[in-house]
Amino acid sequence: MFKVERNMPPWGHCVQIGDPVLREIADEVPKELIKSPEIQYLIKQMKVVLKDYRLVGIAAPQIGISLRIILMFCGEHLKDVITPETFKAREMSTFPLTVFINPELEVVDHRKIIIEETCASVVGFVAEVPRNYSVKVKAFDRNGKEFQHTFTGWNARIVQHEIDHLNGILFTDLMNRKSFRCTNWEIVNRKAGRIVIPFYPKK
Repeated sequence: MFKVERNMPPWGHCVQIGDPVLREIADEVPKELIKSPEIQYLIKQMKVVLKDYRLVGIAAPQIGISLRIILMFCGEHLKDVITPETFKAREMSTFPLTVFINPELEVVDHRKIIIEETCASVVGFVAEVPRNYSVKVKAFDRNGKEFQHTFTGWNARIVQHEIDHLNGILFTDLMNRKSFRCTNWEIVNRKAGRIVIPFYPKK
């Protein structure tokens, strides 16, 4: 498993592309260890980072621990930062903060929807990525209880993105390469290149 030690993973930040942990196939969490202090601490730390970075999803490898755990959260706050037109066009919907341990994904609808994606582990860049329209996920919650949920539209995209992290896959592996761009390219030009892209949470 892992030890909770100072200045060691699980980090309070998201690791970046190039970190070997993002390319590992994450290990399953033994069912008898789901309620262990270590796993519960890891989940707590993932929640902290998800909140600090204002994310809709996070995977354990993104904070340095190669275990098959993801979190998702699509809160009402999204409606304050996304236009109603975009919310509708992307088939977005709210979803409570949910822990998925050892998630198994099954594609329900193979239609490919192409939308731009970003990632907290590929800071400063965006690209168009095709995703299956609908998927079903079976997993254990933080108490070791098995559950399943079917996702469509935007939430299906999020859960596919996060489960990819558990398999050592980043959106850069699946993207339309010509669509890959820096999200700050206009600011770079306007400020003659004198900008800093932070890799820490924007609290």
